[in-house]
Amino acid sequence: MKIISVKILRDFWAENPDAEQPLRAWVDEATKADWKTPAEIKVQYRSASILKDRRVVFNIKGNSYRLIVAIAYQRGWIFVKFIGTHKEYDAVDADTIDLE
Repeated sequence: MKIISVKILRDFWAENPDAEQPLRAWVDEATKADWKTPAEIKVQYRSASILKDRRVVFNIKGNSYRLIVAIAYQRGWIFVKFIGTHKEYDAVDADTIDLE
C-alpha cells in the first residue's frame, strides 16, 4: 500500500516521541500490506475499527493514540485523515474528519 501524507505522521511523532516507534512500525506494516478488503485489515489488526466510506481507525501504542485513514483498496492508497491522542479522537467525528 502507498501511504499518502506520511509527513503528517512524521510531524506528529516529532511532537510526540513516544509515538514514533509504534507509528514507524504501522507505516512499515501498512506499506508492505496489500489489503483488498476491510476484512483483510481485521485479520492483521483485530482492534481496528472499520467505519463507513472506506475509513479505518487504528489504535497506536496500545490505544494511547488513534489513527484514522481512508483506504482506496483498488489503487492501494492510504490517506491519513487524523492522528491524535485518544482524548483528541474523542472530540472528533471519525466518519467525517479530514486534515486541512
